[in-house]
Amino acid sequence: MNRSVAALESSPALVLNADFRPLSYYPLSLWSWQDAVKAVFLDRVNIVSEYDQQVSSPNFKMRLPSVVSLKTYVKPALFPAFTRFNVFLRDRFTCQYCGVQSDLTFDHVIPRSRGGQTRWDNVVAACSPCNLAKGGEMPEVIGMLPMQAPYRPTVFELHRNGRLFPPNYLHESWLDYLYWDSELEP
Repeated sequence: MNRSVAALESSPALVLNADFRPLSYYPLSLWSWQDAVKAVFLDRVNIVSEYDQQVSSPNFKMRLPSVVSLKTYVKPALFPAFTRFNVFLRDRFTCQYCGVQSDLTFDHVIPRSRGGQTRWDNVVAACSPCNLAKGGEMPEVIGMLPMQAPYRPTVFELHRNGRLFPPNYLHESWLDYLYWDSELEP
């Protein structure tokens, strides 16, 4: 891959809602440079910030957008989808029995063999050793209560937790929009 193509591929655009908040924090709402340019041409976004990198055609030049905001506000769902990833995000990628942050799976607090259901209020993140140790037993019987009772989080709670796990790459033009609601130091 030549350097100019590599530079383009490493130039995603941060996507903000019309209120200038990211659509999501984890995963961070990013579009490829191609999707960002297409959205500009379709007049669906405003360019908020740009890279120095350009794309061009014989009669047109454009700096790549680094931050775009949607022209139409997308109302976020109040409650997120029940997925394995969202359970881990709710529990901050931490085993709810021992506090380890690796080898995660999920555990039914009330085992399925005892009528427990696979839903927000009965599933927690658990490391494999704790999950195996608990097995099909009731938590109270074997003294393995989760650190936090399982619950259905809001999208806002997941966004808050997602901010604790920034991606490996953050372009400097994104920083003003990612943590704008955090408390300022005096």
